[in-house]
Amino acid sequence: MKNTALTHVHEKLGAKMVPFAGYNMPVQYEGVNAEHETVRNNVGVFDVSHMGEFLLTGTNALALIQKVTSNDASVLEIGRAQYSCLPNNEGGIVDDLIVYRMKEDQYLLVVNASNIEKDWNWISAHNDVGVDMRNLSDDYSLLAIQGPKAVEAMQSLTSVDLSAIKYYHFEVGPFAGIENVIISATGYTGSGGFEIYCKNSEVEQIWNKVFEAGAAFGIKPIGLAARDTLRLEMGFCLYGNDINDTTSPLEAGLGWITKFTKDFVNSENLKKQKENGVSRKLVGFELLERGIPRHDYEIVDANGNNIGIVTSGTMAPSLGKGIGMGYVKTEFSAVDSEIYIQIRNNNVKAKVVKLPFYKK
Repeated sequence: MKNTALTHVHEKLGAKMVPFAGYNMPVQYEGVNAEHETVRNNVGVFDVSHMGEFLLTGTNALALIQKVTSNDASVLEIGRAQYSCLPNNEGGIVDDLIVYRMKEDQYLLVVNASNIEKDWNWISAHNDVGVDMRNLSDDYSLLAIQGPKAVEAMQSLTSVDLSAIKYYHFEVGPFAGIENVIISATGYTGSGGFEIYCKNSEVEQIWNKVFEAGAAFGIKPIGLAARDTLRLEMGFCLYGNDINDTTSPLEAGLGWITKFTKDFVNSENLKKQKENGVSRKLVGFELLERGIPRHDYEIVDANGNNIGIVTSGTMAPSLGKGIGMGYVKTEFSAVDSEIYIQIRNNNVKAKVVKLPFYKK
């Protein structure tokens, strides 16, 4: 098991540690619901240093990114980020990722922890245009400072005007006494805030100063369990659950990051899929009766016939009801469609709803 540069800090704080994507990670501190509410109402900090970072540099960096990703990275100006995915040759997804344009010919790709080696090998295999690729994953740390009070709580730590950084934009500047920190208005919670990229040697200083500055705002450390309930309430996909090597971006509702204005890996087949329509779709649903949907539970129709499978599910802390996402046959994908989730031999009634589940 790998540790992050802050593992000893989490242990000291009494976090429950679990293995996750090859790392020893904090799953919770005081409890999922309390941590969830902290992020929805105040400000919380996640150590997500297990994520992977690749730096691509050179005149052909954009060309390589355009070839391996589904979104159109040519629209990115310096200081902007973009959500995208890496399609595979079979119609599925190698990974989802964020692309940052750092400089004229330099991009940072942020990938999922469990896919670092897989993604590196995949992109490298397509790098026949001499792009300089560096895997920075083991050298960099990532803190997600999330919640509606994040801007106010963190402004004293930087001369950068945090309120001026728009969603999916970033600045490189001083933060908590450290120079050249990436301050990115991104996150996985739907409650606003920032993601802070720094070197492993700098992260403990930043962590300590973040908690000092945020003390008056009720700041708390947050574990991976609340990260999951927060992202699910927003309908954000989790790789390995809602998307994987066998799910197409179009089935997963990611048509908005699949741009056919350019050629990319498997774009011809995905374009045909768009024209012909998909046979199943990823939907959000809420239970109309008591119960908690879980990953891999069957979804059935009123007659008990299998129509799909649950990919993510939880009891939503902000909503007080069971919610989930899952793939269903397209004819059951319209909003308000009646479906049933098989929970312990009971068919529990649910309905398809428009995402996100949580609306501020």
